[in-house]
Amino acid sequence: MADEHRSAEVDLRTDRAHGARIYDYILGGKDNYAVDRAAAEATLEVWPALRVHMRANRTFMHRAGRFLARECGIRQFLDIGTGIPTQPNLHEVVQEVAPDSRVVYTDNDPIVLAHARALMSSASAGRTAYVESDMRQVESLLAAPELRETLDLDRPIGLMLIGIVHFIEDDDEALAVSRRIVDALPTGSYLAATIGTDDFAPETLARVADVYHEHGETMRLRSAAQAARFFDGLELVEPGLVQMHRWRPDDDEHLSLDEADIAMYGAIARKP
Repeated sequence: MADEHRSAEVDLRTDRAHGARIYDYILGGKDNYAVDRAAAEATLEVWPALRVHMRANRTFMHRAGRFLARECGIRQFLDIGTGIPTQPNLHEVVQEVAPDSRVVYTDNDPIVLAHARALMSSASAGRTAYVESDMRQVESLLAAPELRETLDLDRPIGLMLIGIVHFIEDDDEALAVSRRIVDALPTGSYLAATIGTDDFAPETLARVADVYHEHGETMRLRSAAQAARFFDGLELVEPGLVQMHRWRPDDDEHLSLDEADIAMYGAIARKP
């Protein structure tokens, strides 16, 4: 691990699977445990496209970051539920466009904290910081010194909720949490999000959700109408809410993916 001393001080909760570590395993990482690998392999048995889906989620994040930095002039980013560092990370993507970009990463998995050093390799003109926090604890997250010292909450911020809201099973709670964060951001900020759905393979994804639950992880898949509610009051950027691989793809390869292999909607919207 990147910081074995730090990881020894925290409870890594290795008795249950965690979405960030399942994601890490599927993407070929080594920062996961037997329970995470078991959950991932059990999911692959019922849905072999899991790797395709998770890679599509990662590349959506890359496209969203570049779009916000290049096309929208965003220079501050708040990445909630960042997961275990996987290159290129968000700051590497946006600082390639604008070296002065600032990024705050947050996650509630202690293993991510143990690897936070990998998220601090900022370009000299910019800055990165890490906050260990649950997204449900909005007020404490926004008050964290690391965040306040890195981001100016009076200037537009790119809020990244990539593959995270499906870990809040209650619809009202998930909406309330995301809205409290958006409400705290100034006009001209953007929300980029991917939201889990079973619209395109309902029977298969129901089995996937069962596997996650059996291994101690939560999952709530939402319809297009339910996903759209996360962007209420915001101005959707074209092409609006679509399957994430269809949001401004970089190449035709994304468009050739089978719809049943992609279980997330993606969108970017501006706060007026």
